[in-house]
Amino acid sequence: METFGNFPDFLLEQYNRFRKDVPSMIKAHEFTENIINFLFPFKTDKKCTLPQIELNLAQLQIDFKNLLGPLENTVETSIGEINDAFFGKIPDIYKNIMNDAEHMLGFDPAARSVESVILYYPGLYAITVYRLAHEIYKMNVPFLGRMMSEYAHSKTGIEIHPGADIGENFLIDHGSGIVIGETTRIGKNVKIYQGVTLGAISVDKNMRGKKRHPTIEDNVIIYSGSSILGGETIIGHDTVIGGNVWLTKSVPPYSVVYHESKTVIRDSKMKNDPINFVI
Repeated sequence: METFGNFPDFLLEQYNRFRKDVPSMIKAHEFTENIINFLFPFKTDKKCTLPQIELNLAQLQIDFKNLLGPLENTVETSIGEINDAFFGKIPDIYKNIMNDAEHMLGFDPAARSVESVILYYPGLYAITVYRLAHEIYKMNVPFLGRMMSEYAHSKTGIEIHPGADIGENFLIDHGSGIVIGETTRIGKNVKIYQGVTLGAISVDKNMRGKKRHPTIEDNVIIYSGSSILGGETIIGHDTVIGGNVWLTKSVPPYSVVYHESKTVIRDSKMKNDPINFVI
């Protein structure tokens, strides 16, 4: 019978290298789902009374404090103060999420109701988690905001760093493959499609804490596959960025930016060259 030999001893040594003051990833994921279900109980087919809502809120606060417990010696304020500050922001967060959902409903002809947007639109889910995680990130709570945002990333394919600053009425359509970096600034009424990257021009550890990602002003539309890079890159308000555009320089307001390519349409019977390839 094969044995592990000294491997358990080796693992114990490795475990002792890791920080002990780290929240549970599993509990962070559970908290993320629970707080979303608290905000939108119809997702779990719950009919809530006022006493039930108050009970659920109290349980969420207990869970949040327990989640923050391992961080007690690393945060700037007490766990109780963080808890009060975060849950004090929930009404504003909820209002912003509902505005995002209403904005999606008013834009997307496939959206039948606000409930449908909340139930199964991955863009709205990613935005919801972002808005929750962003408040935690602003409180300088380590780990937790990223745990929540990466959970949403794993579920939706949309990566929004909780440090990004995103205005109201934000719309993500489809969404798969979107990347929004930590120091990105996004204004109001911005629409982004799948495969868009708002990133840094290069990866350099010395850039930590500096503006590395672009600024997107109000009323901008960015179509699929475009990459906008750099901390000094500003996309002026009321601009449309076409698909598959690569930008590392600023664009003035009211611009239309697009990548021009040649598309040929011909009758398949006119030439004998193959059009069905086997790879």
